Order: sequence, then structure tokens, then C-alpha cells
Amino acid sequence: MSAQAVTSAAPVRRRRGVNLEKWGWIFMRVSGVVLVVLIFGHLFVNLMVGEGIHALDFAFIAGKFATPFWQWWDVLMLWLALIHGANGMRTIVNDYVTNSTARKALVWALGLAAGLLIILGTLVVFTFDPCLGVTEDSVLWSECAAIVGN
Repeated sequence: MSAQAVTSAAPVRRRRGVNLEKWGWIFMRVSGVVLVVLIFGHLFVNLMVGEGIHALDFAFIAGKFATPFWQWWDVLMLWLALIHGANGMRTIVNDYVTNSTARKALVWALGLAAGLLIILGTLVVFTFDPCLGVTEDSVLWSECAAIVGN
């Protein structure tokens, strides 16, 4: 009679449902590539095209925010950067914070901060009014009157 070593491992049970960590990992890679394109496009247009850095002033930004293309470009860059950064910070918190209560509080704080900044940034981009608060005795009155048509 020979003794055989029987190794019986318990079957690995996979959790059903969506694997959020996998989708977070994929999001980080995709958003990183898209952010590189958005950021270098932003820098090229702001620093190299036309008069370059010498053209950067309030009127330049107001002109950019007057077109839907640049509004959406900047909002997409804002959203991706904030979500990408918050997801990276969430990963660091999950890796290094051992207390589950502190971990949950920090992850919630990260989510709330990112959400608040996304909302405020989006509002600034889409509700930007270069003539807000400009009165008749202001230096900008002639430019605003030409925009409004008064």
C-alpha cells in the first residue's frame, strides 16, 4: 500500500458583481492618456499660438470661455484631472490607512472635495461673464458695451 499525498484546495469563489478596482485601474490608464493630450493642447494654445505668453490676459481667457469648444475642453480637463487625482488618493488611502473608520472617513472626504471642486469649476466655466460688475466708469466698459451691443 502506498500512501499518496492528496492535496485538496478549496475551490476559489469569485465574488459576483462589478469589480470596481479593475474599472478604477482602467480609468486611471485611459484618463491619464486623455489628460496628456488635453493638457499639452491647453499649454500649446495658451503659450505657443499667436503672441504666446504675452497674449495671456483677462480678455484672452474671456475670449476662450466665450466659445463652447474651449468651455468643454476645459471642463473635460477639469473633470478628468479631479477624478483621476481623487482616485489616486483613494488608492493611497486604501493602501496605507489601516483603521477602517479613518479610511472610510478619508475616502468620503476625498469624494466630497472632488465633487465640490467639480461642481464649482463647472459653474465657473459655464457661467463666466466677463462684464459682471463692470460699470460705466470702468476701464472695461467699452469692451463690454461692444459685446452686449448697448
